[in-house]
Amino acid sequence: MDAMGVPIGLVGWGTYFPPQIETAADLVPRTGIPETVLREKLGIRQRHVAGPDDTITAMATAAARQALEQAGVPAAKINLVISHGSEFKNHILWNAAGKIQHDLGAHAAYGFEVYALCASGVIALNTAWALMQADPRLEYVLLTAASRENDLINYRNPRARFMYNFGAGAGAMVLRRGETRNRILGASFITDGSLSETILFKQTPEAIGEDEGLLPGGYYGRLDVDAYEWMAERLAEVSLPNFVRTIREAVEWSGFSLSDVRFLGISQMKRSFWLEVLDAIGLKPEQSVYLEDHGHVQSVDQVLALQLGLEQGKVKPGDLIVLAGAGGGYTWGAVAIQWG
Repeated sequence: MDAMGVPIGLVGWGTYFPPQIETAADLVPRTGIPETVLREKLGIRQRHVAGPDDTITAMATAAARQALEQAGVPAAKINLVISHGSEFKNHILWNAAGKIQHDLGAHAAYGFEVYALCASGVIALNTAWALMQADPRLEYVLLTAASRENDLINYRNPRARFMYNFGAGAGAMVLRRGETRNRILGASFITDGSLSETILFKQTPEAIGEDEGLLPGGYYGRLDVDAYEWMAERLAEVSLPNFVRTIREAVEWSGFSLSDVRFLGISQMKRSFWLEVLDAIGLKPEQSVYLEDHGHVQSVDQVLALQLGLEQGKVKPGDLIVLAGAGGGYTWGAVAIQWG
């Protein structure tokens, strides 16, 4: 064991996206917003939309199968399944990890959920890393998540405008204890609890809109923001500094500096803010991936950005990369990984 503990590496990853696609043009009549604004300001070129069979666990299981296949690891060897997907899932008050574990055939594993909205992906990575450090029995851990949060939006509610980019899909990662490839090095997180009650699932007529019935799973309501102007002002003050702080701390905890980072996989957001974050940490747009063809898929964004970064040749062996995200509550987080 070295100074950083037992090496924990990422050995497999995968995604799943429903075949149905909505483009920016498709959203114009629903939102009343011009296509150019949807594309250029909100960053929506297209997004995937879940069908009736695309439950949270079905999508998460599909992504997990892809990750296991790539890792060359049979489901029977998985020791732990962590679901970090949406709370808007098959059933209310329910642990989705057990269903995913069963459907995969990972019968030697136990399973639980980690939930911090759109920050769940990086928090789940750190949670798995810590558990694997402490427990030598955890050789393989599967992280998987899915979201269809776009169902929860009333597209005529201007207070929900920043959530119009929500899309459906799933992602998964397989971690191995003792693996030096693609090694997790450090992490950092911060929460601003003053924003904890800004984005809420509500049953008011203003939130739901007209002629809207029950959602899949028996839910009734839509996401809404009461203090929209205050939330926007507060996020303008703290979001960029908190992204930069967590990214810097994750990198420095790993023994590096921001100048060593070669790639950032970060949550989907409006393009102008994405560019601000990159500039603040000294990266160029070519050193990241903008997720305009998938939308914001909650805590799936990080593994999707990594997968696309690899496919596009933006992530190379030896690179120090950072996966970062932020979620309502409001929590920001980042994880540093030495690739290769």
